[in-house]
Amino acid sequence: MIMHVSDTFYRRLFCSALLFQFFFFSVATADAAGKRVSSIALKGSVNPASAQYFSRALDKARTDGSHAFLVELDTPGGLVSSLREMVQDVMASEIPVIVYVSPSGSQAASAGALLMLSAHVAAMSPGTEIGAAHPVGMGGGDKEGDVMSKKAASDLAAFARSLAEERGRNARWAEDAVRESRASSAQEALAAGVIEVVADDTKALFRAIDGKLVKTAGGEVRLQTSRAIIEKIEPAFQEKALMMLADPNLAYIFFLAGLAGIYFELSNPGAIFPGVAGAISLILGLYAMQMLPVNITGIILLVLAAIFIGLELFVTSGGIFAIAGLIALFAGSLMLFSTPGTGIELSLLVFLPVFLVFVSAVAGIIWVVARSAVRRQVSGIEGMIGETGTVFRDITPPFTGKVFFHGELWDAVADTPIPSGTDVLVKEVDGLQVHVTIKQD
Repeated sequence: MIMHVSDTFYRRLFCSALLFQFFFFSVATADAAGKRVSSIALKGSVNPASAQYFSRALDKARTDGSHAFLVELDTPGGLVSSLREMVQDVMASEIPVIVYVSPSGSQAASAGALLMLSAHVAAMSPGTEIGAAHPVGMGGGDKEGDVMSKKAASDLAAFARSLAEERGRNARWAEDAVRESRASSAQEALAAGVIEVVADDTKALFRAIDGKLVKTAGGEVRLQTSRAIIEKIEPAFQEKALMMLADPNLAYIFFLAGLAGIYFELSNPGAIFPGVAGAISLILGLYAMQMLPVNITGIILLVLAAIFIGLELFVTSGGIFAIAGLIALFAGSLMLFSTPGTGIELSLLVFLPVFLVFVSAVAGIIWVVARSAVRRQVSGIEGMIGETGTVFRDITPPFTGKVFFHGELWDAVADTPIPSGTDVLVKEVDGLQVHVTIKQD
């Protein structure tokens, strides 16, 4: 009886040991599999659409229980208002935010540099750059002595310095990036204490930061990323469309297409489609431009170009309005995104074809106007002179008869008798009577 009890006890002990080993193995296997890291890729300008995508993805990563949030960044800059929204999300995040400038050849310029400064971990690929965060206004520049420009620069410099101090980074570099448009390569940024890691890829990055202790809004977190599993969060259709729209080349095309459409509708009332398409294109172009640092002078010149080219149809200027319109179009296109320090510019591969199309169209307008100016009248009474007709009834003394031309019978007179069936030319029109002569072959 005693042996039976002891046997049962040992069996239970053995089963418990097996269960404990199984549980320990499961935990170890899960740990070996690695933590989940949510990831997004931010490419292009910083704008309301990218800020919305960033905020939604960060919130989803937190809700899904991700260990960290990785942002692969490549941006020439953008709107400060959108940048501040993104930075606020980072500062309030309970999970670590890792901003990684990647791949090689990418940049974190202007607003991107400040987003890097706010990250819990800032990293870069070799061959990338960071900096040049001097603010640029809607006018396209900041003339020396401009009070508003100085205020904007001072405000952004203080913002950059506070972010650097909060994350233990080089505050002096951060301020210089704003005030002096300072920029650095990946190795220079690492040496200056602006970033923590230079890594060839995400695997190397995760190995380098594994075990690093970071301070988040929810407390200190020790990163466990050596075996991290990356889960990408794709932008929603609306976010993708709006981010694509915030492209200087698309904005330029939509804006000019809108002006052209409205112009054709006004010159040909009732066409409907050009006006509707033009209005939609113009609204899309203006929306895109309000997400980009544009030069107001450039926009004014483009509008003047459309007005001058339109006037060429209605005012006899000998091509002066058309030439002025092309000059305004050329200058306005070059100045539209002339905003130093942002990296946002109009591609020549877009500008040149569009400009050449406009040159061809204007040349066609000038040719039509010039041709109409020298061409004889082809309508009304004057348009009948020189037309060919056929004698329907003999023209006999006193040299009157009937002539069929333009599908109608006309009373006709001539200086000599002309038999029916003879081709004649109209020399003169007198009321409802035409003066004709025999057509010479």
